[in-house]
Amino acid sequence: MAAEEITHGRDAAFVARVRPLLETYVRYFRPDVRGLERLPEKGPFLVVGNHSGGATPPDIPILLTAWWRERGIDEPLYGLFHSAFLALPGVGRVMQRAGALEAGWDNAEAALNEGAVVIVYPGGDYEAFRPFWERDRIEFAGRTGFCRLAIRLGVPIVPAVSCGAHDTQLVLTRGARLAQLHPVLRRFRVKTQPFLLGLPFGISPGLPTLQLPARVVVELGHPIDLADEFGRDAADDDERVRAAYDRVTDTMQATLDRLAAERPGQRWF
Repeated sequence: MAAEEITHGRDAAFVARVRPLLETYVRYFRPDVRGLERLPEKGPFLVVGNHSGGATPPDIPILLTAWWRERGIDEPLYGLFHSAFLALPGVGRVMQRAGALEAGWDNAEAALNEGAVVIVYPGGDYEAFRPFWERDRIEFAGRTGFCRLAIRLGVPIVPAVSCGAHDTQLVLTRGARLAQLHPVLRRFRVKTQPFLLGLPFGISPGLPTLQLPARVVVELGHPIDLADEFGRDAADDDERVRAAYDRVTDTMQATLDRLAAERPGQRWF
């Protein structure tokens, strides 16, 4: 599907209809979304988050519902999603009406050039399926495309750090090596073949398990202007792009470390 078609697939009336359902769902996690006042008044800007929660990450609906309550549903707000997810029967069109875009440079650039806000989780399935004991780590797997995009277009990045979402699923392994051997997964550019522990399946190969009632905090940080810090011409300089990547991920890791330190013994209660 062309970038323009997907960009204009968002339906505010549809968002209004599904919002109460999402609000009911996120209450299970007793969400605490902080820093909405730090957001720029309007787009374009890029929101960069850490992805947690295995097959059913709650960090996205938690952020979206708080955003809609604070800023309304009419703001052009989009999220980038893996093509394999959008290809699931009955999923793609519904998600596009809620603001989903197929992850890719063209779609993200088109939306930003229209003045929209784009949410991206660079770690994707690699981060969402990291082992449970690595739950308090930012893991973007060295994917620097979001930095190049922000620098080239001159748009700020707003970090969105979630803590607690990875306590909702017990991920045993992301199965990255196994995924490399699977021809179907390679075809759809899926980097993981995870195994999870939980009800009702016991140990399952990536199937959603009953989510644990973890408390989830999402904190939005101050905007980071990479083009200003590293130069607009840095988008074509691998060394400076890597430095920009480290700037964003180090900032997010410091926030995650602080949030995790606030909640010893309070992850599920």
